[in-house]
Amino acid sequence: MIERTIEDIAKFCNGEMNSRAEDMKTTIVKGVSIDTRTIEAGNIFIPFRGENADGHRFIKMAFEKGAGLTLSEQPLESSEHPVIYVDDGLQALQDIAREYLKIVNPKVIAVTGSNGKTTTKDMMECILSPHFKVQKTLGNFNNEIGMPLTILQLNKDTEISILEMGMDRIGDINFLSKMAEPDVAVITSVGESHIEMLGSRENIAKAKYEIVDYLKDDGTFIYSKDYPLLDALADKETAYAIKTAGIKAGNQFAISNVSEDDKGTHFTFKETAFHIPQLGVHNALNASLAVLAAETLGVSLESAQNSLQHLKVTSMRMERIKHESGALIVNDAYNASKASMISAVDTVGRMAHTNKILVLADILELGSYKQELHEDVAHFINEETYQFTKIYTFGDGAKYIHDALMVGEKEHASSIEELRDKVSEHFKEDTVILLKGSRGMAVERVIDDI
Repeated sequence: MIERTIEDIAKFCNGEMNSRAEDMKTTIVKGVSIDTRTIEAGNIFIPFRGENADGHRFIKMAFEKGAGLTLSEQPLESSEHPVIYVDDGLQALQDIAREYLKIVNPKVIAVTGSNGKTTTKDMMECILSPHFKVQKTLGNFNNEIGMPLTILQLNKDTEISILEMGMDRIGDINFLSKMAEPDVAVITSVGESHIEMLGSRENIAKAKYEIVDYLKDDGTFIYSKDYPLLDALADKETAYAIKTAGIKAGNQFAISNVSEDDKGTHFTFKETAFHIPQLGVHNALNASLAVLAAETLGVSLESAQNSLQHLKVTSMRMERIKHESGALIVNDAYNASKASMISAVDTVGRMAHTNKILVLADILELGSYKQELHEDVAHFINEETYQFTKIYTFGDGAKYIHDALMVGEKEHASSIEELRDKVSEHFKEDTVILLKGSRGMAVERVIDDI
């Protein structure tokens, strides 16, 4: 984590030290906190003004808990503790992070996408960590607050920083790209996430493509031509290199021979056989993009192949859970879009189990597209030949799936308790149960007690 003098911090954010900070300007402070509940001794406390709370009210508490320094947007009565005055706390956080990243000077891999960015980030870490000192974004610290905090957690000997970039609107990723100035930029997918805010998949593709706005000239842009909207945007005449991978024709590197079983997914990429413990054709694509990113930094295919066999990804992403009854639960309940739900349904549909149960909850943040995109999931199921034993839906949006399904074995649950009771009846041998829905639906509650 960041360890610098108080004077350094003031210079990084163009702030003004109070008299106590001046007296202590050579004192080293370490780490940054924006929450007194998790603050540690010696931390820099950065208070924000929010709609419902003002962090400046907690400055006294921060020092009581051992903070070494605070920033402040307003005058403080006491000069007992070191304070750096700034115009904007968030801007100061971002400025400090930008300067600290230059000091650590790692290779930066930036990752974004409608789906798969966290899994791809985990895959990159898995492949790279045997060769380099790697640090990645933890959890969903991927916005204008989270990414600076991630950067400020970097150890001074970090060689590779993997930064996940999230967004809500046009311009968000441009801002994060400017802060990171990546060496490698990866877009995993273009789907419907945030369509409520952005209005169309074309705008989503444009927003994701901002990741290359500050990509270094000697860097590499990696994406898949499986997403035509993105490929149409991509400038093919650039100073940086471009690599593409995917299932469909036209990609520079093809993914083939994809198969799945209880042990995970098997596929061929660059004439090399790969195995990953996670299920899903989409994860074969995520892994291939991660392999290309690692290759740009000197990791061989053989090393990547070996590392991916032992991959561990963040929970609730096509996570396989074996129930004591013998049933296999596929927990993909961390988040959902139309594309990721269809992909998960397709994965389970192709599995060899006799009994296949789908538990589908709402896809959130769809705005006026809510009915259309949920019905698209139902249309996919209707058009395929997969035989599902039972399809359960839960939530107002998922009711559109239920109503559009042309299968008899379907049921809509009105509560999580009802859903839990119904699903528990299927815990038996030769059964696979998919849990899929947006984070706000918390559909994993179905298996909380198993």
